[in-house]
Amino acid sequence: MKTRTKLVHGGTRRSQYGEVSEALFLTQGFVYESAEAAQARFIEAGPDEFIYARYGNPTVAMFEERIAALEGAEDAFATASGMAAVSGALTSMLRAGDHVVAARALFGSCLYVLEEVLTRFGVEVTFVDGTELDQWRAAIQPGTKAVFFETVANPTLEVVDIAAVADLAHSVGAIVVVDNVFATPVYSEAIAQGADVVIYSATKHIDGQGRCLGGVVLGTREFIRKTLEPYMKHTGGALSPFNAWVMLKGLETIDLRVRAQSQAAQTIAETLAGDARVRVIYPGLAGHPQHALAMQQMGQGGTVIALDIKGGQEAAFRFLNALEIVLISNNLGDAKSIITHPATTTHQRLTEERRGALGITPGLVRLSVGLEDAEDLIADLRGALDAV
Repeated sequence: MKTRTKLVHGGTRRSQYGEVSEALFLTQGFVYESAEAAQARFIEAGPDEFIYARYGNPTVAMFEERIAALEGAEDAFATASGMAAVSGALTSMLRAGDHVVAARALFGSCLYVLEEVLTRFGVEVTFVDGTELDQWRAAIQPGTKAVFFETVANPTLEVVDIAAVADLAHSVGAIVVVDNVFATPVYSEAIAQGADVVIYSATKHIDGQGRCLGGVVLGTREFIRKTLEPYMKHTGGALSPFNAWVMLKGLETIDLRVRAQSQAAQTIAETLAGDARVRVIYPGLAGHPQHALAMQQMGQGGTVIALDIKGGQEAAFRFLNALEIVLISNNLGDAKSIITHPATTTHQRLTEERRGALGITPGLVRLSVGLEDAEDLIADLRGALDAV
C-alpha cells in the first residue's frame, strides 16, 4: 500500500459490529474465559490478546501498527506524551556507568532528562555540536551505549546528518536514538538513514489539531518488546485509549496537512527572507547552512520557521503582541499557526550564556505554520513587523 492508503487503513481491527471508524475500546481491563486462560495470558500474551490498559489496548495497538507502517519500523510503543517517549526510550536502555553522546541543541525537557535525570543515576552524558561530525567522532568512544539528537533542532532548526552520525555510533555498537518531531513522519526516512530508535511527540503533527497529548517510540521488535515495553508497562507511561483513537484519526490526514503546512512555510520563508527587519532561519532556504542535507534527508524544509527579530526581546514581544492570526502558544505542528519566544518559554531554564551558545537569541521566535492561507499569514507577519 502507498502512504496515504496506509494512513487510512493500517492496523485496523473491527469488532463483530463491522464499524467503519476505528473502535474506541475505552476499558481498563479485560475478561478471561477461565483461570487457566488468565494464567496463560500473563505468561505470554498472544499478538491480539490484552491484559490491562497500561500494558496494551486494541485501540492503542491500531495506532502503534499504523504509525509503524508509515515509518517503516518493525514495531512501536505508544506513550502518554512525547517526553514519556524520550525518557522511556533512554531510561529503559541505560544503566549506571553507561555513556551517552547527545547533541547540545535540544528541547528544554530533553536537556533536563539528559542533564538532571540520567546523570543522577550514574549515566555519563557528553554534549556536542550536532552539526560538527568531528565533535561526534571525538566524543563517541568504544564504550558509548547510545547517541541522541533531534534530527532538526528545536528551535534553531539545525539539521544533523543522520547517516554520518549513525555510522560513527554503529562502529562502536552504540544505539542511535533520534527525536524526529520537526522532520515529521511524513518526510522521515530516519530508519533507512541509520536510526535505530525514532521518537515522536504525537501531540504535534500526528494529532495536529491541538486536542491530546501523546508520544510514540519506534524501532526493532526486539527493542520495543524486550527493552522498552517492560519498562513502560511497569512505570505507567502508556497512552490512553481515547488519545490513541484521536491520534488514529489524525494519521488519516497527516500527509495532506503536513505537505500543505510545509508548502506554506516555504512560501512564507522565501517572502520574508528579503526583509531587513528579520533574519529567517528555515532549512528549505538555500542560504540555510544545512540546506543540502535537509533536502537529502527530508526533501522539504518542514513546517517550522525561526525568525530572529532585530531589536532583541523587546522587539520580539512587540512583534508577537501585534499578530492577529498567528497565536502565541508553546505547541507546534497544529492546524493553527502558533508562535513562541523560546528564550522566555521553552528554553527559559537555560542560562543566557547557554542560550547564546545554542543560537537562541533574545529576538528569536519559533513559528509553526498551520493550515491558514499563506497570503493571510504573510500579511499578518508583515503587519507585526511594521508594529515593531
